[in-house]
Amino acid sequence: MTSIKYLYMEGSGLHLKRHLGNRDTTLITADFWVARGPRPGTLGLRRPDLLIAFDVDLAAYDATGGYLISEQGKPPDFVLEVASESTAHVDAEQKPRDYAALGIPEYWRFDATGEFHDTRLAGDRLVNGRYEPIPIEELPDGSLQGYSAVLNLYLRAEQGGLGWYDPETGQHIPTFDDERAGRLQSEARAELEQAARIQEQAARLQEQAARRRAEARVRELEEQLRLRGGG
Repeated sequence: MTSIKYLYMEGSGLHLKRHLGNRDTTLITADFWVARGPRPGTLGLRRPDLLIAFDVDLAAYDATGGYLISEQGKPPDFVLEVASESTAHVDAEQKPRDYAALGIPEYWRFDATGEFHDTRLAGDRLVNGRYEPIPIEELPDGSLQGYSAVLNLYLRAEQGGLGWYDPETGQHIPTFDDERAGRLQSEARAELEQAARIQEQAARLQEQAARRRAEARVRELEEQLRLRGGG
């Protein structure tokens, strides 16, 4: 339930898929097992709350029903676990050992309150077969932030949620709300442009009507002068 709340109800998977690109070869999934291979039983399998792998065979993953390293030819690139009371000790003690043994380059943990992992955000990077902590900084607003070299994104524990920030722009990757706001802005801009065109057209019509009235008045005066001269 925690992963659903903090990752999927917010649409993080789809936002990441759109941002990271290469949808035909980039796998972003959750709660499916990952193993070295061949296809194992269910005992002791790890099912990350979020798994990201680049340059993989999505059809093979779907057919297998999980991530088999021997089948894909590489481990996943990134895994993340969301804290819960029942799994916190496993996330902190057992999974780092297991994920390192599988050769996964980065392992991250998010805890909305810090109650279960003793911190709201933590990450490890695989170095010579062992995980080493990724530096986490505290921002002026109290948010915690760490850089994922695998994703080229900053992960940020902020306002009780998990954010994904582009280091080039300093902005959060596009979300549904961003896209909706952009669409509304585009629609509003289009309406303003249409209103401006209508006003411009009305002004031209008024100008043409005024010119015709003036030309008609000139012809009327010329006719009066002609009649007077003729008399």
